[in-house]
Amino acid sequence: MVSEKSQPSLWEGFKAFLMRGNVIDLAVAVVIGAAFTNIVNAVVKGVINPLVGALGTKDLESYSSCLKGPCETNDAGDVVSGVPIMWGSVLSAILSFVITAAVVYFLMVLPMAKYLAKKAAREAAKEGVQETLEISELEVLKEIRDALVAQRGSGHTES
Repeated sequence: MVSEKSQPSLWEGFKAFLMRGNVIDLAVAVVIGAAFTNIVNAVVKGVINPLVGALGTKDLESYSSCLKGPCETNDAGDVVSGVPIMWGSVLSAILSFVITAAVVYFLMVLPMAKYLAKKAAREAAKEGVQETLEISELEVLKEIRDALVAQRGSGHTES
């Protein structure tokens, strides 16, 4: 029979799970991602939509096509008749995704990759210097050994 005290409690296991580094990092990433979404949405609504609006309507969301005949909406924006294809909202979502991916790549991933590459190069250079020092130390020690052997050898022949 296994005693109850030898098994960790449910609470202790849950606490250990939550305190793992990757769970905390993931939680931070989700929170930062949610906050970042607001910035991207503001860029799309404040910059991209007006640029597209210069070519057509001011709001990408209003672009649509009617799949099945005449499409009508009420004042609330609900479809009353027809089958509209809201391709403007899809385009807006795609633009949001591309902008988010570009910002994350160029402002976070690329600089971090460059930093890590430089750090790895510094570490490799440091290891190379250390290896050279160890080899040169070994060579000096061999020379000292050879000199001592030669000294002892010459000392024994004189006696």
